Amino acid sequence: MSDTGATPGPADPGNDSAPRALFNALLEDSAEDLYENAPCGYLSTLLDGQIAKINTTLLTWLGYTRDQLVGRRRFSDLLTVGGKLYHETHFAPLLRMQGELGGVALDLRAADGTRLPVLVTSVLKTGTDGEPLLIRTTVFDARDRRAYERELLRARQEADRDRERLKRLVTTLQRSLLPAVLPAVPGLEAAAHYHIASADQVGGDFYDLFPLGDGRWGFFLGDVCGKGAGAAALTSLTRYTLRAAAVYAPDPVAVLATLNTVLRQEYTGDDLRYCTVIFGLLTPDGDGFALTLASGGHPAALLLRADGGAHYQPTPGGLLVGVLPDARFAATTTRLAPGDTLLLYTDGLTEARVDAEGNRHSEEALHAFAAALAPTTAPAAIAAVKDLLGSFGDGLDDDTAVLALGVPAPAGEEAR
Repeated sequence: MSDTGATPGPADPGNDSAPRALFNALLEDSAEDLYENAPCGYLSTLLDGQIAKINTTLLTWLGYTRDQLVGRRRFSDLLTVGGKLYHETHFAPLLRMQGELGGVALDLRAADGTRLPVLVTSVLKTGTDGEPLLIRTTVFDARDRRAYERELLRARQEADRDRERLKRLVTTLQRSLLPAVLPAVPGLEAAAHYHIASADQVGGDFYDLFPLGDGRWGFFLGDVCGKGAGAAALTSLTRYTLRAAAVYAPDPVAVLATLNTVLRQEYTGDDLRYCTVIFGLLTPDGDGFALTLASGGHPAALLLRADGGAHYQPTPGGLLVGVLPDARFAATTTRLAPGDTLLLYTDGLTEARVDAEGNRHSEEALHAFAAALAPTTAPAAIAAVKDLLGSFGDGLDDDTAVLALGVPAPAGEEAR
């Protein structure tokens, strides 16, 4: 028997006529059955809202019989009080104007008093003359969707609460790494500001001002690598090491060398951590202070003089602290006279984006800003820098610490 082009007979196991017949039977379901037992609710109402037709699905959802609703109740009678008010003031007027309204969330009242959350779509059916005849409405069960929305809202609220707790934790931790207030130094004005770029992460910028005895004062400002808990731990270690080292040997170069040794011992191998820092020593000198500065890879401080001049005080040769075992640091000396102000800052100030092209607020721009301020006082300088930081908006994406130290000008010669 040849198998080329043979057609299977009715009794052949390969015959697919039975499944096809079943499929055709499914497609031949009556329109009435499709209407009555659809997976959504259907109802038709007259223009005054009176129910003229309703399918079995919706009746089952609501627990009513057909005789209880058809010709006896209006669609709005099935709504909750709030839903009825919305239907009369918004839904129905918009439907008359637009001819169709879809996806409106409402609550229907079941026969037992429970609420059924639904999504409603209504279409205004018109005659050949364009006059409205009746309203056809489709109702979708929205219980699962409402449950999902409630769960989504609950999760979002919990996330918001977690975010607020994190912000409070970050703020508290950040404050613990900075002096609550700067001490009062005879013959000196001091002011500081810390700008937090991210409410979700602890930054690594730090500063301090503290007594060393014999009228001398130590101060420092710096920035550790990284963000978060690791940066906080490094900042804490750096601050307390600098304070302890300065009490033991108040020489800025020796203090930075000690910090370098501590960081090299604490962070080794792949866990190398480092910071930039500028450390200073103030010694009373007549009507002003002798100033010694040493830097470990930190931007140079700005000196705003009483005569209106402004310049960077160079601290050459200073390497990053914590990178090399034999890092070298060099000191520079000058004098803070009456009317002079020293301004220290972290690189968030000079690396802020100032335009859409990503251009930065450079050291040159900062120098011009300082030159326009001089002569000034420490509080006035910090106030001006705060305004400058605020002007950067979203361009300021790194924490910024600023510390200003100034000798008040003689009475009658106050800085502007």
